[in-house]
Amino acid sequence: MTSDPAAPEVRPTLSVVVPTYREAANVPALFERLKTVLDGLPWEMIVVDDNSPDGTADVAFAIARRDPRLRCIRRVNRLGLAGAVIEGWLASSADIVAVIDGDLQHDERILPKMYAALVSGEGDLAIGTRVADETAPGGLSPARQKLSELGAWFFRLLAGTSVSDPMSGFFMVRREIVAQLAPQLSPDGFKILVDVVLSAGGRLKIVEVPYVFRPRQAGESKLSPLVGLDFLGLVAHHATGGLLPIRFVLFASIGAIGLVVHLLVLTGLVEALGLQDFAAGQIAATIVAMASNFLLNNEITYRAYRYRGLGMIGGFLLFALLCSVGAIANLDIASWLFRGRSVWWVAGLAGALVSVVWNYAASATFVWRRRRVG
Repeated sequence: MTSDPAAPEVRPTLSVVVPTYREAANVPALFERLKTVLDGLPWEMIVVDDNSPDGTADVAFAIARRDPRLRCIRRVNRLGLAGAVIEGWLASSADIVAVIDGDLQHDERILPKMYAALVSGEGDLAIGTRVADETAPGGLSPARQKLSELGAWFFRLLAGTSVSDPMSGFFMVRREIVAQLAPQLSPDGFKILVDVVLSAGGRLKIVEVPYVFRPRQAGESKLSPLVGLDFLGLVAHHATGGLLPIRFVLFASIGAIGLVVHLLVLTGLVEALGLQDFAAGQIAATIVAMASNFLLNNEITYRAYRYRGLGMIGGFLLFALLCSVGAIANLDIASWLFRGRSVWWVAGLAGALVSVVWNYAASATFVWRRRRVG
């Protein structure tokens, strides 16, 4: 197949970055749609693929061989949506960069309007804001709609910035801005827009362009309502001036969820099922809580290095062993402080803090260490 004669030879002024994982079926369709809506503009599409096992990078490279408007970066042993977006931005020489999901749920038809807002100077950042349309139902489930609304409220409360959809993954920004902010941006997590806005410290002129979120046509969703924890971790990181690492916030939040799970299981065994052996109930509740903590951390906190399949068994056993050390340290520290006539809740809090710091450090160093992932 010959190259498209319409492909421009001039430097693109707009780079559309598409972070992908298992999007082989969607990349060609998205590229064709961009060719239609961006006709007349010097543009390029940069696919940043996290070594998808379905051959997404191969599909993108095949298109790139016949049309220079598509470029592909295949990342090996470097995973994560935010990191992929940042890498794509920094690989661009365009004046304006955008990010759009590769699953076709974002409406690419608003890209020209976003571009015009930035070129005219109306804004430095144009956000594709998801809205509901009863006549044309979109792909935002009720759970994700509620999560988005809660996130927007919480974001406005802490950031003091009026953004209707801070959890949007569809936006456009001047490249000079992201080049300046890049050293401050976290490569972890999903909500890169939140990081950009908070890192800019209120210096951006923001324009919002509404669109209806589409249903996914192919592939599978990588997100769930639990991604809200990722959002909260990012906000907490900025609220503390970067003192608390995002992953630590996520790890501690999941630890709090584990405490609730522990109490619910223990209550169910003792109260509902009438278990007489409290020690046995405590052990069972501890194991269930550890399992829930491992699964949530595996999916959220350390998603880029997560275990899969049978590997999860070994990962959980190592996690449980290390957390047992943390539990012993918790008990010893708290008991020592209490014997020293410290207030009981101060002793308990100190023990818990030592435990969570140990568990976090041990998990990052030994359980989810940087390794090859499938």
